[in-house]
Amino acid sequence: MPIRVTIWHEYRHEKTNENVRKLYPEGMHVTLAKHLSQSADLQVRTATLDEPDHGLSDDVLKATDVMLWWGHGANGEVRDDIVDKVQKRVLEGMGLVVLHSGHHAKIFKRLMGTTCNLKWREADEREILWVTKPGHPITAGIDDHFSLEREEMYGEYFDVPEPMETILISSFAGGEVFRSGMTWTRGAGKIFYFRPGHESYPTYHDPNVLQVITNAAHWAAPAAGGVVPPGCPNPKLGWA
Repeated sequence: MPIRVTIWHEYRHEKTNENVRKLYPEGMHVTLAKHLSQSADLQVRTATLDEPDHGLSDDVLKATDVMLWWGHGANGEVRDDIVDKVQKRVLEGMGLVVLHSGHHAKIFKRLMGTTCNLKWREADEREILWVTKPGHPITAGIDDHFSLEREEMYGEYFDVPEPMETILISSFAGGEVFRSGMTWTRGAGKIFYFRPGHESYPTYHDPNVLQVITNAAHWAAPAAGGVVPPGCPNPKLGWA
């Protein structure tokens, strides 16, 4: 069975910023979808903020194994009832890959239980991403490091819970470092945060970045039968 991937994107910058539109004429979500669709075992769809229910109807959520999430200036516009439904699906086993400024998405903050604040600076800086867990499925096909010539700086402290794994860290020209690839589990669902992806740069055209995201979609897919039982039962004493 294919892994059913939904790419959720705010899709606002491409409509209002000509420089972003030149980089991603159809939107960042379409750029990512076209690449992920090259994997025969990934079945990819997109959803955006301004669609009814933000593109995340009950039917779409039910038919999603892994969700990619990119939000930024309109994080606060996402309806709380939709966040509730996405959280429920993660707890049931849906994978969640949170990209770049999605660190302030309601769903990510809900699942982390922290502010998810960090330091940042937009100054066209070189970023080097270093692999800290060789052999991890998310970094398959990646050398021990790769570089992005121009990116937004994110720096520590990043206010998230201690991750299950830290598999990538970034160093920037200004001297800062950042935990750029981290994993968690919540319920039966797997979560991966991946830092690169500022809208003003061609980051989602970079082959290494696309490789990591494709790997993450495979890694985050739910295991067969990996569903948290519903409710809070009060069973009778004994097994028979």
